[in-house]
Amino acid sequence: MQDEYRTVARAGVHETEINRSRFRCALAPAATEREAQDFVAAVRREHADATHNCFAYVIGADAAVQRASDDGEPGGTAGLPMLQMLLRRDMRYVVAVVTRYYGGVKLGAGGLIRAYGGTVGEALDSLGTLTRRRFRLATVTVDHQRAGKVQNDLRSTGREVRDVRYGEAVTLEIGLPDAEVEVFKGWLADVTAGTAGFELGGEAYGDAQAYGEGTDRTSGRYGSSRP
Repeated sequence: MQDEYRTVARAGVHETEINRSRFRCALAPAATEREAQDFVAAVRREHADATHNCFAYVIGADAAVQRASDDGEPGGTAGLPMLQMLLRRDMRYVVAVVTRYYGGVKLGAGGLIRAYGGTVGEALDSLGTLTRRRFRLATVTVDHQRAGKVQNDLRSTGREVRDVRYGEAVTLEIGLPDAEVEVFKGWLADVTAGTAGFELGGEAYGDAQAYGEGTDRTSGRYGSSRP
């Protein structure tokens, strides 16, 4: 698995005008190719009267699936520069559709390439991006007396507690970067006097803010006063 990738922070639209043509870029995160295709289809239905609805999408943390369409524009002047912009920005799990309403002025091949690629770049700047980092799922089992402090300490360092289950003991599901696993286990043993259980699970991706800054490597203890 890739250690991390970037994706669009939220779905949204950015519109610009170039030589009297309207270029409208709709961006959205897409977990699968089917989601990307459904998004393209929805935009095309909404703007069926447009001159062109060109698209590009990248699916997979390793960019395994890449598709693009010029939708009637000269070959290589629309979908490809859109795709190249997404790849240049290291974007993954994202779909872009640029809708063009022709304004009567021809742009030429170079102008089209700049217009389509540039509109996607402006949309990414406008909507924002986020980094998602690979982490290990982990399960912590702790007694009720210590559970509250453990949860508070985790959250105070920006660590997301994914799930909490109450039974004879309290079970917490969290995510940890691989590099933090051993340090975290030592911290957990220290704060629970060795009574907590710890079990590693599979791998997944989460926001870097939630899964990347939990360890104070200077002091050797989990948790930090840094923002």
